This record gives sequence, C-alpha cells and structure tokens, in this order.
Amino acid sequence: MMTGEEGQPLPYVSEIVLKKRKIKDELAITRRTQLELGKYGAKKSKKQSDVSDIKRPEQFIKEFRDKELDLIRMKQRAKRSKSMIPKLRSNLLFIIRIQGKNDMHPKTRKILYNLRLRKVFSGVFVKATEGVMEMLQKVEPYVTYGYPNLKNVKELIYKKGYARIDKKPVPLTDNNIIEQALGKYGIICIEDIVHEIMNVGPHFKEVIRFMGPLILSKPEDGVIKGKKQPYKEGGDAGNREDEINDLISKMN
Repeated sequence: MMTGEEGQPLPYVSEIVLKKRKIKDELAITRRTQLELGKYGAKKSKKQSDVSDIKRPEQFIKEFRDKELDLIRMKQRAKRSKSMIPKLRSNLLFIIRIQGKNDMHPKTRKILYNLRLRKVFSGVFVKATEGVMEMLQKVEPYVTYGYPNLKNVKELIYKKGYARIDKKPVPLTDNNIIEQALGKYGIICIEDIVHEIMNVGPHFKEVIRFMGPLILSKPEDGVIKGKKQPYKEGGDAGNREDEINDLISKMN
C-alpha cells in the first residue's frame, strides 16, 4: 500500500522556467569549455572553435573605437592638399589590398569594395585618374600600388586571370570564351587582353569588367610586415611606383 507522501504528484514547473533552466545550463557549459580551452590550450574541434569565437564586451568596445579612429584618420587623409598626391607617371596602376578586417570603418570598406578589393591579397588593374588617386589616399593604410611593367601584366593575366561567367570564375584557357564576350570590341584572345590592359585601351573598362579581381598568393614572412605606414617611410602601404613589380613577382 502506497503512503500518502509517495502518492503526491510532482510539483508543476512551467515551460518557460524549463526553457530558462536549459539556456542557463547551456551557457554554463559554454563558459566552462571556454575556460578549459584557455587554461589547457586544448586542440579545438569545430564546436569548440565556435565557442572560442564568442566575443567579450571589451572586444566590441575596442573594435568600435578602432573603427571610429579609422574614420577620423581617413577624413584627415582626405583633407591633404592635392599637391601631396604624386604626379601620375603612367595610365595604368595595379593595386593590392594588404590590410583590413575588424578595424575598418564601414566607409573605408565601401571604398575598397568600390575598387573591387573585397579580400586581403587581392589585386586589380585600374586606370590612373585623379579620382582614383583620391580614393587611394583615403584607404592608403590598407593598400599598396604602383606601375606594373609588361612582364608582370602578362604573367598576372596568364597565371591568375579568370572571367566571371554566370557568377562563376572560369580560367582564361579558352579563347572562345574571350571572343564570345569581347569579340565585338576586337578582343578575341588572351594576348589582346594583355595589350588592352597594358595600354589602357579604349575598351579597358569592358575588359576589366569581364575579368574578376586577381587573387594573389600570400607573400612569405617578412615581405609584408603589417605596418600601415607609407612604403617610403618604411611601411607597407601606399605608392611604390615601379617597385610594385618586386612585390607582384613575390605574390604571383
């Protein structure tokens, strides 16, 4: 025979309370895992890696301050006298993005995206104009650029060049692809593309639009030092003029 105490029903717990308990338990497990990883340096599994990516409040504050500082510096660079922008010695520039992630202000990122430099170590050919130089001045710490020679233009296009067909990258190994897209401009092979880009010809814009940004190889340690100062002051950024060719050779 059951006693009265044994026959009493379990106390009712609402679903909301149960959910809160579950969330609290999950947070406790997550926090414990974080501490263990930090203490023992254990090898990260995918689940553990996701946990370690959780940002602390101070990280958000630092990133916010870095972005605001980036905006202030960008505005200061934009106010520089136009006389400080070096005279253009060629119609063709090659720009490489070398920096930029969490410390960039959205306005800086927008300029880089307008230059089609969405990834670090991507590169683009551009027609050198006053407007382009003003954009480069604003994002100077994140890019380096200069005047590519014929050898590097040719090797970049042959090794790294690709077309965007139906939003997919297609290597420039078939002249039929080039002729179908650019034949109406008299450009029917990869040599014609090299010629049009090197000479910044009348259909330079169409050729660049046909090609995607070039994805360069990460340089060896010490080639890019991570310094945002101008190249002429011992840093990595800004105008290298003809010396951009040395960097291209190391990244192609």
